[in-house]
Amino acid sequence: MLPNRLLANRAYSTAINRFRVVEVGARDGLQAEKKFVPTEIKVELIDRLSECGFQTVETTSFVSPKWVPQLADHNEIVKKHRRFEGVSYPVLVPNAAGLKNALATGVVEEIAVFGAASDAFSLKNVNSNVEDSLKKLMEVTKIALENNIRVRGYVSVVVGCPYQGAVQPEMVARVAEKLLESGCYEVSLGDTIGVGTVKTVSKMLDTVLKSVPAEKLAVHFHDTYGQALANVLISIEKGIRSADSSIAGLGGCPYAKGATGNLATEDLLYFLKGNGFETGVNLDKVVETAKWFNEAAGYDKWSRVGAAMMAKKSKSCC
Repeated sequence: MLPNRLLANRAYSTAINRFRVVEVGARDGLQAEKKFVPTEIKVELIDRLSECGFQTVETTSFVSPKWVPQLADHNEIVKKHRRFEGVSYPVLVPNAAGLKNALATGVVEEIAVFGAASDAFSLKNVNSNVEDSLKKLMEVTKIALENNIRVRGYVSVVVGCPYQGAVQPEMVARVAEKLLESGCYEVSLGDTIGVGTVKTVSKMLDTVLKSVPAEKLAVHFHDTYGQALANVLISIEKGIRSADSSIAGLGGCPYAKGATGNLATEDLLYFLKGNGFETGVNLDKVVETAKWFNEAAGYDKWSRVGAAMMAKKSKSCC
């Protein structure tokens, strides 16, 4: 039986033609990027993304700068970015120390916590096996809820682990259940190294959905092998209506070699619109934001859809 907590049970629309896109570029996208992005640009990126129509824009991570130097400016970021009505701004906290630092800012209203479905990955990442990690996460979630902070959960390496290989779906289900029981309003299932296929993702989801309702789940696919959109489609067929993505496909995982490329937000939005789903997000604005970010930060990161739309626009202007 899941706890009947007001914060945990606040639901987003899951109407058949509605789909929620969670923008994670400013946090998950940037955390693995080696070229440092100035704080002012990160803040403006968050503000511009907020203007695109997202319900959720993940902003930063309260992790040690030793492990993720790109996000060492987390305090400044959460205090400087604007807050738009109807938009939530979760920050990732890896442990109790991270939560303490986030609470100390006085402005954080939502956090994200993560657990792995692989002992090997968990040990490499947080120096604890899955069970010990879950105990710590449940304490973090408890403290957050006591402080009226909403909590979203992540499960990492839900299909494959860079250290142990294939991951058992039953372990994914167990971690997802525990996160929901602790008070998370939603759990995002992450294919951290992008090895999932329709077959393996389908098997994993079938197992998880036996004990966790689809409306409590989101998916988070990396496009390492070009399978992300196919995996979103099978997730939709299973009843899931929420997915994470990163503007311009920014990102990877600093703890997993070869985990390059989140699913690009522009590609996901184009895919969803073409299949009859409403997201409330303006694709043109997202593409323009990607263009601005590349110019401002000195990057050259493009989604397939973004590159195609910019090329078409350039051609029509000539």
